[in-house]
Amino acid sequence: MTTDTTASRVHFENVSKFYGDVLGVNRVNLSIPPGITGLVGPNGSGKTTLMNMMVGLIQPSRGRISVLGITPGQPEELFRKVGYASQYDAFPPGLTGYQFIESYLRVHGFSAREAEAMAWKAIERVGLVEPAKRKVAGYSKGMRQRIRLAQALAHEPAVMVLDEPLNGLDPMARAEAIDLFRELADGGLHVIVSSHILHEVDLISDQVVLINGGYIVAEGDIGDVRDEMEEEHPVQVLVRCDRPSLLASKVFEQDHVVEARILDKGQGLLVRTRDADKFHLVLNDIVMETGIAVEAVAPADADVNAVYQYLIGSNGGKL
Repeated sequence: MTTDTTASRVHFENVSKFYGDVLGVNRVNLSIPPGITGLVGPNGSGKTTLMNMMVGLIQPSRGRISVLGITPGQPEELFRKVGYASQYDAFPPGLTGYQFIESYLRVHGFSAREAEAMAWKAIERVGLVEPAKRKVAGYSKGMRQRIRLAQALAHEPAVMVLDEPLNGLDPMARAEAIDLFRELADGGLHVIVSSHILHEVDLISDQVVLINGGYIVAEGDIGDVRDEMEEEHPVQVLVRCDRPSLLASKVFEQDHVVEARILDKGQGLLVRTRDADKFHLVLNDIVMETGIAVEAVAPADADVNAVYQYLIGSNGGKL
């Protein structure tokens, strides 16, 4: 029996995967809601292992997985609900883009008429109508990426699992793909995206999952993730002001400030603090006391890229 929560989420319950003595992922507990979830981590971190288990291509060594209440042990039901675009090329030789999608839909059990209509709809959504009658073997890397995306969405799944879907796309195609992900997520789908294009993951994701060395090290809204890591990795704040040397001497008196570095050309100060709220209050007092003219105060690392750099630089990434 599944609960309402289980039936509307992708669940990992204490999931581990080992390849002999090699760790794939270990003790993963996740509950992924609808929307866009960015899966972020360095190469070899376990992202693809996690996705392959999610879609039933490999089985966990231990633990339980369910996708909208369906387990990987129910492959026919699972593949009706899930669309998967791998980062790797795996095209039958000699097929055109249209044939690649249409034949996939026929295997799914759709009639010839249904498969034709659904194939063209998916091809149009990824902007490949013109080259659809050409053989996939002659496609560019970006076109191959888009035809894989078309296959993943052609049968109108409820969950889209996309491994590095932005890789190889030119800026315009990338923007169109991101718009499509947003459209799908706004329609109630789960869109689970792995990517190394970190600033775009930050922009498009409703939540992020950071993975390194097979362990989930943080998850949630990027701001919440940053807060979780704050004690281990101080917040960086950029202060643009007219007297950065004076400001540096003042902020160094605070026990929560671990570094204050003057920027090139003396245009401001980069401060690392373990308590951002306290720093902002102290900064106000310093400005009133000294008359330093402050042009701007902004977080220097409230994005996926900075958190990712903290992740891969911290004792193997495990917090």
